[in-house]
Amino acid sequence: MSEYKQQQQAGVAGGVAGFSALDWSSGLEDEDQGWQERALCAETDPEAFFPEKGGSTREAKKICTGCEVKVECLEYALGNDERFGIWGGLSERERRRLRRRAV
Repeated sequence: MSEYKQQQQAGVAGGVAGFSALDWSSGLEDEDQGWQERALCAETDPEAFFPEKGGSTREAKKICTGCEVKVECLEYALGNDERFGIWGGLSERERRRLRRRAV
């Protein structure tokens, strides 16, 4: 198993803008994380999803655009208070904004 796949199973994934009402408050249970195996980010460079401060998020967001599990990814990130990286096509700042709008 690749190092990235192992990181994914430990909770690292990339990978939806425009959501107004998500039920993310409870997070996802471990058994519900099979979506990570289908994520497009599993096939790409993980560094694209965790750019350095001020780095571009364009590459990661482009990958997320075509990902079939971006909703699950975003729900996971919001439910587990992921503070770093691109999840469900959103940056940390975009997720904070989404969270504030939902409250």
